[in-house]
Amino acid sequence: MTIPIDQEQKDFFVNVYDVVKCIPVGRVTSYGAIAKYLCAPSASRTVGWAMNSSHKFSEIPAHRVVNRNGMLTGKMHFKTPKSMQKKLEKEGVMIINDKVHNFKDIYWDPNIELKL
Repeated sequence: MTIPIDQEQKDFFVNVYDVVKCIPVGRVTSYGAIAKYLCAPSASRTVGWAMNSSHKFSEIPAHRVVNRNGMLTGKMHFKTPKSMQKKLEKEGVMIINDKVHNFKDIYWDPNIELKL
């Protein structure tokens, strides 16, 4: 399914990508945290759409964005269902049953780490 994207949404996607590029290696954040940082707390699903559209840009580490519980809910949008996990494990993130182990310890919150 293709979702039509208007200019305002394109701008939002670019802002999402800018935040995602700041996530350090070996850390993860959530769709909701990014949405909240961008002053759009109810737009976590739109952040997910942005992540799904980001795969055409190699410099965006979309694998570092997970759901609020640390689950790899976006894994099906990668080249293979295991690609997201492999990328995270290569960065030292342990994944158990499609969930980030020690999620709270490696969670990166843009609302704290990036000052508006």
